[in-house]
Amino acid sequence: MAKRLLFISNGHGEDNHSAHVIRALRAERPELDILALPIVGHGNAYRSLDIEVLGPNAEMPSGGFTYVDRRLLIDDLRAGLLTLTLRQWRTMRRVAPACDLVFATGDSIGQTFAYGSRRPFISFISCLSALYEGNLKLDLLLQLWFRSRRCRAIFSRDKATAENLLQQGYEKAKFGGIPSLDFMVPENVDLNRNRALPCVLLLPGSRLPEAERNLRLQMQLVQEAMRAGRGKMEFYAALVPKLMRDLPEIANSEGWTWQPPHTLFRESEGVRTEIKCFDNAFNALVHECSLVLGMAGLAVDQAVALGKYVLLVAGEGPQHNWRFAEAQSRLLGAASELAPATDGGKTDRASTGRRIAELVASADYLKEKGDFGRERLGEPGASGRIVKKILEELDSTRRV
Repeated sequence: MAKRLLFISNGHGEDNHSAHVIRALRAERPELDILALPIVGHGNAYRSLDIEVLGPNAEMPSGGFTYVDRRLLIDDLRAGLLTLTLRQWRTMRRVAPACDLVFATGDSIGQTFAYGSRRPFISFISCLSALYEGNLKLDLLLQLWFRSRRCRAIFSRDKATAENLLQQGYEKAKFGGIPSLDFMVPENVDLNRNRALPCVLLLPGSRLPEAERNLRLQMQLVQEAMRAGRGKMEFYAALVPKLMRDLPEIANSEGWTWQPPHTLFRESEGVRTEIKCFDNAFNALVHECSLVLGMAGLAVDQAVALGKYVLLVAGEGPQHNWRFAEAQSRLLGAASELAPATDGGKTDRASTGRRIAELVASADYLKEKGDFGRERLGEPGASGRIVKKILEELDSTRRV
C-alpha cells in the first residue's frame, strides 16, 4: 500500500512552498498518495499539480492577513471564519488516521492542525523568521507543539532562524530555504528586451482586488520615474492571468492605452511611458531585471534570493500596507528599502519616482545589495533538504 501524506498550509505563499516540495517529492517517489488541506483560499497551487484538495475551501475578506490588520478579523468572522475552520478541522481529523505523515506549512494555525492530527508531523515555519526581530519569539502553542515527540523536524526559510531556534533548545530545527528557487528556470518567452537599458520589474501581487489597486499605483510611479530619469529604463510587470485580462479596462480608466498582446503605454509632455505585461514569464523577468518595485510577499522574497534589489512600496492592503512593507524590509535587510512616504504614511509618488531613477542609474550599488540578498535568502536546494527528511520519516513510520 502506498504511503499517504497530508499537506496542511494556511496561506497562499505557504501553498506555493508546499506545492514545490510536492514537485520534488513526486520526482523521488511518484507512487506516493498525497492530499492537501489549504486553510486559506482554494489551494490553487495544489490544484495546478492535480493534488486532491480537501475542503471546505473559501476566500475570506482578509485573504489570511489578519496579522497585518487585526480589524480584518471582524470581517472574516462575519463571513463565517469560525464555521469554516471547524469544518476544516473535522475534515483533517477524518482523514488523518489514514495518513503516515503530516507536513504543515505556516504559523500557529497550520501547526495546530498538524498537532491535532495525532500523527507524526514535519513543520515548515515559512512565514516566521528571526530576521524580523533578531530573536524569534514563538507563542505558547508553537512551543508546546514543537517540543512534542510527534514533531519530527522544524524547517525554517532562512539560516538565521534555524540557528536561533537551536540556541533556544529546539533540537529539531533545520535550515530549509525557499523550495521554489530550485524550479525558477526562465521561461522561453520573447520579452522584446532592449538590453542597453536597465529593467525595472513591477510586482503588484496576486490577490485581487488588491493587486489591481497596487498596479494602478505602480503605473503612476512609473510615470514619475520616466520624467525623473528621462526615459533611460524599461518597465515590465509580472501579473496573474485575471489581472492581465483586466488591463484594457484599467488602462482606459487611468488614461493609458492597452496595445495587445503585452504593452500598456501613455504619452505625456513628450514622454512615452511603456509597461510590458506578462502573465507567463515571472521567472524570466526576475532574472532579467535590475530593480524590483515590490508590492507582494513570496514573489519579492524570491527576487531577493536571486540577487535583486527591491524598492518596497506600501499600498492600501489588506496585505501590502505600510506595516507589512516595514516588516518585510526588516526581513530583507540591506537588499531592500522602503519607498519614500508622506507624513500620512502614503507613498510619495514624486519622490519614489526620483528614487527609482537614481537606483537604476547605480548598477554597482544594485549588484552589491543584490549579493547581500542572495546570501541572506538564496541558498538553493531547499526542496531536496526537505524531501530527504520527509522520506526518512515515511520509511520509518507505520500507520496505526
